[in-house]
Amino acid sequence: MARIVVIGAGMGAMAAAARLAVAGHRVTVYERTRTYGGAVGRLERDGFAFDTGPGLLHLPAVYRDLFVKTGKEPLERCVGLTQVDPASRHVFADGTAVSLPNASRAGIVSALDTALGGGAGERWGAFLNRAREGWDRSRRPLLEEPLPADVRPFARDPYPALRTGLLRRPAATLAGVGRRELRDPRLAALLESHALAYGFDPATAPAAAAVLPYMEQTFGSWYVSGGVRALADAVYERCRARKVEFVFGTAVTGVLAEDGRAVGVELDDRETVEADHVVAGAPLPALYRDQVLEWESADEWPRHQQAVRTGRVTVCLALRGAREAGAVHRTVVHSTDREDELDALARGRLCERPTVVVLRPDDERLRPDGDHEPVTVTATVAAGGVWASDNLWGEAGVPAVEAFADRMVEAAAAAVPGLRERLLWRVVRTPADTFRETGVFQVPGPALAGAGGSLLPAANPAPLGGLYFAGGWSHPGGGLAHAGMSGALVAGLIVEGAGFRGSQ
Repeated sequence: MARIVVIGAGMGAMAAAARLAVAGHRVTVYERTRTYGGAVGRLERDGFAFDTGPGLLHLPAVYRDLFVKTGKEPLERCVGLTQVDPASRHVFADGTAVSLPNASRAGIVSALDTALGGGAGERWGAFLNRAREGWDRSRRPLLEEPLPADVRPFARDPYPALRTGLLRRPAATLAGVGRRELRDPRLAALLESHALAYGFDPATAPAAAAVLPYMEQTFGSWYVSGGVRALADAVYERCRARKVEFVFGTAVTGVLAEDGRAVGVELDDRETVEADHVVAGAPLPALYRDQVLEWESADEWPRHQQAVRTGRVTVCLALRGAREAGAVHRTVVHSTDREDELDALARGRLCERPTVVVLRPDDERLRPDGDHEPVTVTATVAAGGVWASDNLWGEAGVPAVEAFADRMVEAAAAAVPGLRERLLWRVVRTPADTFRETGVFQVPGPALAGAGGSLLPAANPAPLGGLYFAGGWSHPGGGLAHAGMSGALVAGLIVEGAGFRGSQ
């Protein structure tokens, strides 16, 4: 039985902790805040409840596997899962709208043909076929296996080149795929919205980001009864059932090392805790910022942290009046000025017309009664780096952020009838809230091949022996499913050793 210390109680860290405890190890989790879940948070007020992190689950098989491997009680006995159908409704800049069915290629093609005409569905279907090739080439090495020592092959983009005449010409960016292959600004906006949802700028994201809409439209979107926070509750309870110990309100301030190997941690009260292995589930940039880890070379700063420049503004809306019959769970209202939106991401400013994602869950657990409705509106914004140091999200930026939230709510009115008249109150959450809860302003995206390898997160084994990384800032990157995968990889590496290659 090994003594294992886990830093942070995020989803990836808890996934690793549960698996390690089942393998017979003694696991203790130290969390600097008073709760678990990391970015999977909850805002409660006046009988309303809102997910402050992700609102939907993709690839639920990751958590089904976690619950199967850590006990006899399957995931669906611990949380309710429902496929969201339609998966999403899109309102484009010209006012055109289309509802896309959940996990139905034929249904999506038909819906796009009907709403957009001109062979739009056929072009989207052909694009998804190419995206599938990229998925098949990258799925196992980028999601299911630890990163190899030589990551140079991942610098090449797996998205297949489109034949133009006698030649095949690769698209350098996702935005290039939209222009060249989809040939409709609405289809291009549909494609780019998937990148924006994960925090990637379509103008710089590699064509390999095409796997993002492919994953969603192939494997579906799922709602967790009670909100995604209920999934965090279930994972926490599974950890507790497997005798994982949690110590809340206690920060880890140092990793102890001897002879090139982690041997424990130092806590904020200067107490030291011995360990045979340390799993760092806290965001990697926070560890570097606090000098918990002191590498000899600046070249070892995580690549993914350098590439990620985006965060989230979320507006939680408490509305009077019942949710109308037939309301769509998720609506994406696209920007009326995409060029300005992408320029704002690149330059670290707030745009005039953001693309917003509006979530309207029909869940009695999230509202005081049937005569009220909770709605969340989210936009991707520049965050962190020079923008954080300029205090964009601090007190000096309050007027600008409130005005931006006004514009978000204005856009959301296209998805919620009578929104302005129904509004009781709102709470605006910015990257400053993300920083307070997770230690970073940014929200990490999933690992992507291409882009010279700049979108590969840190490997799960750290350069220091006995230290491992789990969670969104480590392989295979951010997102609920990816965090669960990172926990599985870390547990496999500790239990089976360096030769572990993932589940078959």
